[in-house]
Amino acid sequence: MRLRANLATSMSIAASDPEYCARVKAILGELGVPADVIDARALPMREEARTLELIERGENGREHHLIPPAAKAWRELRAAALSDEIPLQVVSAFRGLQRQADIVRGKLACGLSLDTIFSASAPPGYSEHHTGRALDVTTHGARQLEVEFEQTSAFAWLTRNAGLFGFTMSFPRGNPYGFIYEPWHWYFAP
Repeated sequence: MRLRANLATSMSIAASDPEYCARVKAILGELGVPADVIDARALPMREEARTLELIERGENGREHHLIPPAAKAWRELRAAALSDEIPLQVVSAFRGLQRQADIVRGKLACGLSLDTIFSASAPPGYSEHHTGRALDVTTHGARQLEVEFEQTSAFAWLTRNAGLFGFTMSFPRGNPYGFIYEPWHWYFAP
């Protein structure tokens, strides 16, 4: 119960921390994101995690981090999945404001509209990845960050078991935030 209270408190801190709000506003202004884009989707502001643990190093050397309670739960989840012969790999975990801004900049440079970008990526300051509680996962034989992940035994296993470890799929079909269906994206909220 205490962890739940801490999770809720961290979300309200983000919205009430003037320095953090100013950073988010400056980045959104630099990217040309109007306030009504955020308001129309009722996106909650997400605080950047301050304490992180390394959970995995990708084949490309990229390090993936989560907050300590989420890291512990992820290790337990992954071990349980592996014992059922379900290999899981992290594609993405913690991302700070600047990394999220870089993702948006890259998509803008490719000519994508903000509406298109924000159907698949949260605006900086509003990503669950900022919290150190979100993971994008894959498994052998599945293309990363593709809906086809839902056809894998890994997705079936996660659907049945992730909740036992405190993880939930954030963006099912028809989610209220207007994001595309993301069967690969799981959020720690015990």
